[in-house]
Formats: sequence, structure tokens, C-alpha cells
Amino acid sequence: MLKCGPAKKVIIYVGEDHKYHGQSLYAAILDFLFYRGISGANVLRGIAGFGADHHLHTTRIERLTENLPMRIEFIESAEKAEEVLPKLRDMVGTGLIEIQDTMIVKPSEAAKSAAQPVMPALKRKGKAKLMQIFVGENDKWHDKPLYKALVESMRANDIAGVTVHQGILGYGANRRIHADKMLSLSHDRPIMLTVVEDEEKLRNFSPILEGMLQQGLVVLADVDVIKYTPGYPEGEAGKQMRP
Repeated sequence: MLKCGPAKKVIIYVGEDHKYHGQSLYAAILDFLFYRGISGANVLRGIAGFGADHHLHTTRIERLTENLPMRIEFIESAEKAEEVLPKLRDMVGTGLIEIQDTMIVKPSEAAKSAAQPVMPALKRKGKAKLMQIFVGENDKWHDKPLYKALVESMRANDIAGVTVHQGILGYGANRRIHADKMLSLSHDRPIMLTVVEDEEKLRNFSPILEGMLQQGLVVLADVDVIKYTPGYPEGEAGKQMRP
């Protein structure tokens, strides 16, 4: 963590198209700094510039080049900066590294959160129902995407959770192919919503589902649930164990 006092500001200039082991160089540098414990770093994208080769890089539409200048900068103690410089020199290649003396007047601080008591994890086993709902991406309910309306309705009716999956290819009862726009001009991709919940809760939700679902497919299956949840303070565990 940074402290008040003298420090080093390191600025690295590379091209947007430069690669490092198949990855964008600026992203690889950011990953390296993160995993080496650098306090913080920023990546800035230039809109124009040129380097040692005197080749102009710009965002202007009449220019075909997209190799725009990228600037990565961070502030660290002199010791920490010296520690990462050898690797940075190796990664940057034809890029430029600049180091400036600076003074930290006030270091940034991580957001503070209330300490949570550490409790043993709770383990729950039992029988439940798996419900899967198949609709089209363009299906609507009151001018809202149907799948979003279903998620909101389930949340309002205390369904434990739902996951929405977007398909890339499929067809339904009308035999019409629904495909990702990369594969077809159709944008009506298949959507699947998956819910695992207590049978009684799903039965109570069924009338609402029937009223919202004009077309589509709903399937139910029996499942065995093994559920691990974070621990809770004493007195809360019983509440969390109830379905």
C-alpha cells in the first residue's frame, strides 16, 4: 500500500496492436502489474501520435491504421518500481518507458466494508425441481423482453434464483430456425431460463408463468440438490435453511 512521501511515476508507451505472447501488450502489462502487487495502474488510449519510426497513428476515418498509442501509468515506491522494471523492459520491446520523481500527498484507500463473522459453511441436501423455460429473444410481455420480465417476476415471487442462457442456434414448434446474427440475418435467438426450486414454490408460480407465456416450452425434472452456502451468524442459520 502506498504511503505519503517520495515515489516514482512510471509511464509506458506502446502501440495498441502490439502483442505479447498472443495477448495485447498493454493488457499483458496491466496483468503483470496487478499480479506483482502494484498499488494501481491506468491504461489510456490516445487518438493520435507517432513514435520512433515517424509513422503517424490516428483515429481519423480517412486513415486505415488502428495502431493507436496506448499509455500505461502507475505510481509506486522507488523500491517496488525498480523491482518490476527489468520485466517491463523485456515486455515493452520497441515501446518507451519514462520514470518521473513524484510526491504522494494523500494515498488512495480501499473501500472499507463491515467485518463479517466467519462461520462454518452450511450444507443442504434435498429434493427439488429443475424448471427450464424456452422462449425466443424477441418474445415480448407488455413491450418488455419476455425473458427479462420472467426474471423480474420470479424475483418478485421469491424464487431462489434463475439463470438465463442465450442460444446460438435452434428451432421450435413452428420449425423456423432461430440463429445468432453471425450465422443468420435473424436476431430471434433462442433463450433458456433455468430454475432449481422447491416444488411447492414452482407450483405457486405456475399460474403467473402461464399468464405471461403465450408460446414457448416449459419442462420440469426431479433433481437432487447439494447446496453450499456461506456461514451465517448464530440464529440466522435456521432462516437460511428453510426453503
